[in-house]
Amino acid sequence: MTFLLNHPVVFFVIMLALLWIASLVGEYFHTESLRERMDEENFSLILGATLTLLGLIIGFTFAMAVSRYDQRKAYEAQEANAIGTEYVRLDVLSAANTTDLRALLRDYLNQRILLYTSRDSELLRQARAKNSRLQSELWSEVTASVTAKPSPVSALVLTGMNDVLNSESYTEAAWRNRVPLAAWILLIAIAAYCNFLVGYHSHQKTSMLLVLPIALAISFSLIADIDSPRSGGIRIAPQNLESLADSLRTH
Repeated sequence: MTFLLNHPVVFFVIMLALLWIASLVGEYFHTESLRERMDEENFSLILGATLTLLGLIIGFTFAMAVSRYDQRKAYEAQEANAIGTEYVRLDVLSAANTTDLRALLRDYLNQRILLYTSRDSELLRQARAKNSRLQSELWSEVTASVTAKPSPVSALVLTGMNDVLNSESYTEAAWRNRVPLAAWILLIAIAAYCNFLVGYHSHQKTSMLLVLPIALAISFSLIADIDSPRSGGIRIAPQNLESLADSLRTH
């Protein structure tokens, strides 16, 4: 299931096939038990209520995915702000320490951009390893510089570096915060049941039974795309981090 949610196109194909099959099964039972069907008015009421419930659940799930997407965008901006602020605060240290720390911070910034943009699993693994190493080096360099000449002003540098490292942790947590798997299972189960009822109630040709599965499959794949931070077409672009990197290169 996790694989499907991380690949919206595959998820669309699987959902389309599943929901269409549910409609065909409903149509089959319609023809087999035509005389035993409940009266038209009651059935239409049940079908309308079930479709309304499905629409509400899709809306809530979409809202969950969008809120998580917005949260990731906000943390990307917060991360860029923390790195940029710390870069400026390094001026309070000695010239030698400032030069070394700024070089490490620029390298760290490039690794963060790479983690946002790359899709290669091996490259991402190497970037994460280098990112962890750079974090350790940055913290060690800052603590050594501040403890060598402690002052209220230099303590701001230590606080700023702490903000940089914390912002990275918040970003990673936001990327792992996705629509719960149980919500997806419930949504798919209700969608399949609705398509079964539509097929059972349908008096149209079999080709017409594709209308609802196509609409639902597109909706599900869109939600999965928004909720998948690393795959799909809708991704968080590190615009603030890239803008900061350009300004630091100019500086």
